[in-house]
Amino acid sequence: MHNKKFEARRLAKKRLRTQRTWLFLALGGVFLIGVAFLLLRGNQNSQQLAAIEVNGAPSLKVDQEQVDLGDKKLGSTVKVSFLLTNVGDQPLRFSEQPYVEVVEGC
Repeated sequence: MHNKKFEARRLAKKRLRTQRTWLFLALGGVFLIGVAFLLLRGNQNSQQLAAIEVNGAPSLKVDQEQVDLGDKKLGSTVKVSFLLTNVGDQPLRFSEQPYVEVVEGC
């Protein structure tokens, strides 16, 4: 009788290990499918956003060259956004840190 109980416990532990193994494999498969989906989705977003305007070199295009913020109180903070796009067919690399020139109006 003692051997039957021992054998039943051993079989129950073996079934539990098998179930855990399948659960682990299933979760791993779901994880891998999720990672593949994110990678493929990321590649779609990195597609070309602008038409090529310059061949053989990079070219930076700014969506607006001037911004008129009107009259502002001295010391106030303003926020402006620019969309910068490489419209050349070569990679755009900055050799120095870019800067923005602020010109005070008359």
